[in-house]
Amino acid sequence: MKENAVADEAPPRKRADARRNEVSLLDAAAAAFVASGVDAPVRDIAAKAGVGVGTIYRHFPTRADLIVAVYRHQVEACAEAGPALLANNSSPHAALAQWIDLFVDFLITKHGLAEALQSDNAAFQTLHAYFLDRLVPVCAQLLEAAMQAGEIRFELAPVQLMRGVGNLCIGAENNPDYDARRLVDLLITGLRLH
Repeated sequence: MKENAVADEAPPRKRADARRNEVSLLDAAAAAFVASGVDAPVRDIAAKAGVGVGTIYRHFPTRADLIVAVYRHQVEACAEAGPALLANNSSPHAALAQWIDLFVDFLITKHGLAEALQSDNAAFQTLHAYFLDRLVPVCAQLLEAAMQAGEIRFELAPVQLMRGVGNLCIGAENNPDYDARRLVDLLITGLRLH
């Protein structure tokens, strides 16, 4: 046996129920942050997730840890959805439209986190780069597939599209008369060749 065999072993995998609890917590926290802001009571998040308050603190010792985890969880879900949508849709444009809809969901939640994410907390400083690193390539893959299929009218940089969608979402959470999703849908429909 090697001397450093312990160092070579992979870290233990979380039990399936622990992973489910964590995902449930992150989804409940995201919903609470959108509804009540990042200062939503932990007991409300725990109740919505169907777990005890202690479970939240075991997974996320500080509120900043929870905020970062929610953000990363949502970025990952959005990033993982792109290739799956492309593989399972009748057209690349349909996959792009569905992915943009998921991106809008993420942005609306992110705007709920915006104040916290702009604080001086060091835990938040790398999140924007993480967001770009994970989501720009997915958007690029979807745009490229739609262009290659002849479904969209012109070449568009993924960052331009994402920024345009983001700008359309600003203020949506504070104004019930503003329908950002409808405007984003018009934008995506407008890309399509008829």
